[in-house]
Amino acid sequence: MLIKYLKTPVSGYAKIFRLSAILIVLAAAGAALGQSNQSAFPRQMAWTAYNLGTTGYNQAVAIGAMLREKYNVTLRVIPGQNDVSRLLPLKTGRVDFTANGVATYFAQEGAFQFAVSEWGPQPLRLLMVSNGLSNQAVAVATDTGATTIADLRGLRVPFVRAAPALNVAVEAHMACAGLGWDDVVRVDFPGYEANWNGLINGDVDVAFGATVSGPPYRLEASPRGITWLPVPHDDEECWNRMLSITPYFTKHNATRGAAINEDNPHEAGTYPYPLLTTLDSQDTDLVYALTKAINENYDDYKDSDPGAIGWALDRQVFEWVVPYHEGAVNYWRELGVWTDEIDAHNEELIRRQEVLAAAWSEATAQNIRDADQFQTSWMQIRAQRLEAAGFDPVWR
Repeated sequence: MLIKYLKTPVSGYAKIFRLSAILIVLAAAGAALGQSNQSAFPRQMAWTAYNLGTTGYNQAVAIGAMLREKYNVTLRVIPGQNDVSRLLPLKTGRVDFTANGVATYFAQEGAFQFAVSEWGPQPLRLLMVSNGLSNQAVAVATDTGATTIADLRGLRVPFVRAAPALNVAVEAHMACAGLGWDDVVRVDFPGYEANWNGLINGDVDVAFGATVSGPPYRLEASPRGITWLPVPHDDEECWNRMLSITPYFTKHNATRGAAINEDNPHEAGTYPYPLLTTLDSQDTDLVYALTKAINENYDDYKDSDPGAIGWALDRQVFEWVVPYHEGAVNYWRELGVWTDEIDAHNEELIRRQEVLAAAWSEATAQNIRDADQFQTSWMQIRAQRLEAAGFDPVWR
């Protein structure tokens, strides 16, 4: 049709005009085709992440640079001081995703800071996770002389407000040695960065975090120095006490981090961090496209941060404690790494969320105005309904 149109006899100027018009149409069609191939991506996205300088923030920024270069997507990464400040923008729709920590699990469970009437269990979903060569562990200033978890007795230990992910991890590690908050000097801080600065400045003696995060390297370079406390893998009593509080930890020998390398590994535990998280209502096509883009362009950002290696396909953890989004499942299944066993596990996690949602409706229907009474009632109902459905409530 186009060739026949071009062969129609016309004057010289008319032919030039006709040719120009056709070229414009073809260019527009090509542009439209290109846009349709990337239609799942908006021009702008927003994520929350941990504070500036943390490994979670650095990895999110690096992925953002890849998205800008490959897909013309502008990613705004908003740092949040604590778990609530990272998840609230997701809950309210101000951001699309969060490069969050294990608070994703707490929010799913409606536990700790999320066991209040403004929150409750959240229908969160994963896209993929970073599971690197580091540990999530307890560090002390070397000048304290502490070398084991039992040595924490009497030391100044930070408690980060509105950050249950940090506080419960410290509590679990202390439990490994039979210690609790009454055995240490608790010092409150407003955020993750602040508690590490407090350790560097001599205000506390202990901090918890990823071994590859920025603050531990600053502590290593400071006059105080850094010592990571081990959690021996052969100490079953220690691990049983720890896992009863934090079931998401796994045994791991870290080979990356401040004062850690292949010749000086750290024996303790870890969990994926950061976790690329969204709500179950997020657009399936967008989730699929983002998961695919991060996986297929891994080489573009893998060297951006010591922890970025954790986004590699062979380091993904599909059977964890939070379910994956349908869009991500579609991609992982298409890639051939999503098995029937993994799918069954994922469906059980979704069923757990459904039980939690029903329990929350039951708790809120009581119209208890006192915050403490409401939290107590909710946690009781939560535990009862989870147990009745065959799930371990973990916390009561």
